[in-house]
Amino acid sequence: MSVFEKAKWIWYSNVDTPDDYCEFYFKLPAKDSAYINLSCDGNYTLFVNGEYIASNQYGDFEHYKVYDKIDLGAHLTEKENIIGVLVHHTGKGFSRYKPYKPGLIFEVISNDACVLSSGKDIMCRQSKAYKSGFCRFISSQLGYGYSYDSTKEDEWPLGKGEGFFNATIIDKEATFFARPIQKQQLGRRFEGKLHTNGDGYQIYDLGKEVVGHLFFEIEAEKETNINIAYHEYLLENGRVKRKIWDRDFSIDYKAKKGKNIFSHHMLRFACRYLDISFDAPIKINKIGIQREYYPTKRADFLPSEELDAKIYEMCQNTLELCMMEHYVDCPHREQCLYAFDSRNQMLCGYYAFEGGNFEYARSNLKLMSMDRRDDGLLSICYPCGVDLTIPSFSLYYIISLYEYLKYTGDKSIIFEANDKINEIIGTFINNSENGLVKRFGKECHWNFYDWTPYLSGSLYKAEEAKSDPNINLLFIIALKCYKEICKIVGFDFAYEDKIKEVSKNVVLKFYDEKEGIFLFDGDGKLELTNALGVLSGILDDTQKSIIAKKIVERELISSSLSMKCFAYDALLSVDKGYKDYILNEIRENYTHMIETGTAWETVLGAKDFDGSGSLCHGWSAIPVYYYNILK
Repeated sequence: MSVFEKAKWIWYSNVDTPDDYCEFYFKLPAKDSAYINLSCDGNYTLFVNGEYIASNQYGDFEHYKVYDKIDLGAHLTEKENIIGVLVHHTGKGFSRYKPYKPGLIFEVISNDACVLSSGKDIMCRQSKAYKSGFCRFISSQLGYGYSYDSTKEDEWPLGKGEGFFNATIIDKEATFFARPIQKQQLGRRFEGKLHTNGDGYQIYDLGKEVVGHLFFEIEAEKETNINIAYHEYLLENGRVKRKIWDRDFSIDYKAKKGKNIFSHHMLRFACRYLDISFDAPIKINKIGIQREYYPTKRADFLPSEELDAKIYEMCQNTLELCMMEHYVDCPHREQCLYAFDSRNQMLCGYYAFEGGNFEYARSNLKLMSMDRRDDGLLSICYPCGVDLTIPSFSLYYIISLYEYLKYTGDKSIIFEANDKINEIIGTFINNSENGLVKRFGKECHWNFYDWTPYLSGSLYKAEEAKSDPNINLLFIIALKCYKEICKIVGFDFAYEDKIKEVSKNVVLKFYDEKEGIFLFDGDGKLELTNALGVLSGILDDTQKSIIAKKIVERELISSSLSMKCFAYDALLSVDKGYKDYILNEIRENYTHMIETGTAWETVLGAKDFDGSGSLCHGWSAIPVYYYNILK
């Protein structure tokens, strides 16, 4: 039986409203066992007889629409059961969400038969308590926060709400796939400890960064407006930094008189501190975050040195906090899947977790392969609802596929992604002139390589479409990775002449014989550029040794944490004796982070990017990889 044969997409109307909440419920006769297949646009929370069961739609596309299979058996009673589904339709494009028509589709299966499915007989309404059309976004990556009015809540998950009516059938097409990995799991409830009791606000400390679902129990003397802000650190004034530019890291809650018990299971908080503001006195009995995590088991390895072991565990913790339905760059600010960030995370995961975390890595590579852009590049994130791409990240995708194949031997992902690989390569070839790849020149092309001078590019600004060493060296490396892929899988490789052409021209145009290095934009002496030069395989041993020496003597502008992997790989390719330099630099860069328990986005941490730097960033967990290969 195919999935959703009888089911229809449904919503409360044909209106497509951004930031919209819809509540559905239906009655299910007594069953010993049953499961529900469910998918929606946006996000969902599933209830059985008023009890929370599951949440979180897999990020996807309509041509790669993922559904969840959720066992209901343990939650069903011998009497009639009430199934409730809350759906949040984002409705506007963000970096981690591609907008489609609103909708929910489901079917309940018992004894191999569909006993109930979504259609016009399902009862629904626009949510009364969640404010639809609120549209206050947290960040351009994360999307919207929410506003909840408890004075309007009722017992709708038990079928006791008012104002419900028959659902509207939505004309919506999708190609369905089962979730390729396990669902997130809920763990310990981290209750915050009162840190500050101020005038009209209180701050609670969770003790460390936690990722998961907000919950609280509050008593109010009267109806009270509450704002709950969250962050990884406190400002010098002792408050959470709620607003950063146009970002607003908070949600609103209107408390009813008396006891308020609340939990939210769609928007995930990632923070250490909760800052609660209120316009009338309240008593906070408890507030915190229930941990949500992807199930992994750490591999049985720790470095022998105590300091190294602390850094290693800190990076493992970072990797775990940056795993949701897919890898995320940072759990607090963005929660986005990037091709480069995830390359580092995959490489570390092959060592950090038992079994290499291969299934999870594969699902990310698959999701990225399903991205579609008219220019043939990969979008900046997946699924992406904004017209933005980092061209160099498309090349890292090819490198990631090669590394995955090398570690797993799984050829199947190559057959699934091969068209995408060749589309990317063709796009770069078509964007070439005089035997060199050019930077991409439209506003949607962010020519980013690193958060360092010369290399950060111009976001949403068109740049001159000229060649530079980084994009060409990366192109050579990606082509050589694809050449190895073709050898393993048995494909013909059609780009040998292109490797030779670009290799010759990049040296002629960008390599300075007198300096013994590649120069970026004529005078940029950069560690990353020259590490890529070494790794590209186009220099002789003497040239590579000169660059390696300049790296360790720090004559080149240093890479940021995420790109240090290329400097380290370049050094090791020249001489394994650089092991001590690499380990010492890791200690130098990471020791000051240990207190927070997570690896920072850059060495500056929260101080970077005008005070918006992340204190938990998956791309910075690379010490895991080097502690393993250098042991």
